[in-house]
Amino acid sequence: MDQAEQLRNIIKAKNSQPRPVARVMTVTSGKGGVGKSNTSINLAIQFRKMGQRVIILDADFGLANIEVMFGAVPKHNLADLIYQGKSIKDIITWGPMDVGFISGGSGIASMSNLSREHLTYIIQNLAELDAITDIIIVDTGAGISDAVLEFLVASGEILLVTTPEPTSITDSYSLLKALARHPRFSHDNSQVKMIANKVENAAEGQALYNKLNAVVARYLKLPVGYLGAVPEDSLLSKAVMQQTPVSIQSPGAKSALAYEAIAHTLMNKEIVKTVKKRGMAAFFSHIVVGKKAKESNNN
Repeated sequence: MDQAEQLRNIIKAKNSQPRPVARVMTVTSGKGGVGKSNTSINLAIQFRKMGQRVIILDADFGLANIEVMFGAVPKHNLADLIYQGKSIKDIITWGPMDVGFISGGSGIASMSNLSREHLTYIIQNLAELDAITDIIIVDTGAGISDAVLEFLVASGEILLVTTPEPTSITDSYSLLKALARHPRFSHDNSQVKMIANKVENAAEGQALYNKLNAVVARYLKLPVGYLGAVPEDSLLSKAVMQQTPVSIQSPGAKSALAYEAIAHTLMNKEIVKTVKKRGMAAFFSHIVVGKKAKESNNN
């Protein structure tokens, strides 16, 4: 029995027991500098204001945007869970309004090489994470790397942040093209939703979505929903400089109100009904199985 099959059996055993399952949202972008991490943090704050328990997983290994914006340095990361015997609660850093934060570190990249015992331990801990939170926001790296695509194909909800810059639009299309052609991407199990960021007004945001969606619908046949627009806002820039989410520092700012509206849209009962919750344990198992399959094909 290979490791991928072992992992499926571990997950199957865990899923045979009734347990809560968190809603996993993956925030991504075709290029850097479009406000992806700001989106992750401010949506997390807005969900907290709605009474949801939220944890952010920083999966952007090259940068530490989330911890910088939180103004907190985590003592541990996912690698400590895997190799140092830390529990899931040990590696959570609690930020503003009790939003949890987990640094991915190098832990995720090495998960495909773990023993069955290690995988069992990790899955048990990740299942516990499902029990202590309602929403998990995965903040990916920017671009179309294999690592980013692995996160996207494992996610039930993909939030794509795009700006009016021509390079952002073309890079968003390239990302969606790579996603649509990925052998393990499922149209039935994953929803893609766009957020227009750094726009002048709602009309520009709608026009940006219409432009991207027209091309995607024609050439990729990939359904892309629209969540709304976040306008350019000097108060947001000021909040970033002060390492405080604008949704806390200036809750009446136009950007904060936009994040609030998007969070309410995501929590709309009709939308929630259509989301297939996988939970964090299943999310990671999907990634590990994918890595193993890719390694087998390369050998």
